[in-house]
Formats: sequence, C-alpha cells, structure tokens
Amino acid sequence: MAGSATAVPPGWSQHQIKSQQSEVTRILDGKNIKYELVDISQDNALREEMRTRSGNPKAIPPQIFNGDHYCGDYELFVEAVEQNTLQEFLKLA
Repeated sequence: MAGSATAVPPGWSQHQIKSQQSEVTRILDGKNIKYELVDISQDNALREEMRTRSGNPKAIPPQIFNGDHYCGDYELFVEAVEQNTLQEFLKLA
C-alpha cells in the first residue's frame, strides 16, 4: 500500500512523500516486481487502515505491504535495497 496523505507531519511536504513513493515504484518496476498503489489521500478510512496495519498511529506514506503482511516504511525499504535483501523485506523469498 502506498499513497499520499492530506495530513502531513511538521517538516514534511507532499512533494517529499510523492518523491519517496516514486522512488519505491521506480525500484519495483526496475526489478519487475508487481505492486498495487493505494491512494489514501481522499479516504480517511484507508489512511486509518494503513496506520492500524503498520502498527504506527502516525505513519505516513509510503508504507509497504505484501497482502496482509506489513513489510515496513520507506526507510526500511531503502535499507533493504542497499543491503540487497529486498526479496526478504517484501516477503517474496
């Protein structure tokens, strides 16, 4: 699940969120990993579901899920890419 929220924490901008989301999708596309983007920007229920499922009431996009499994946030995604453990992070291996 990835998307953009309307309520952004202090110090964050919609541009930063969209930039991170674009980076995630660029990497997934480059590795031919299928995904579904979920836009939570206009749906408070989806935003709350993302926060509940991630276990973080203040979570902001992008948050990464594989089905019902929460994988992590943007920082953990980037770390997995850098450590060449993306398959494990995404629970594909």
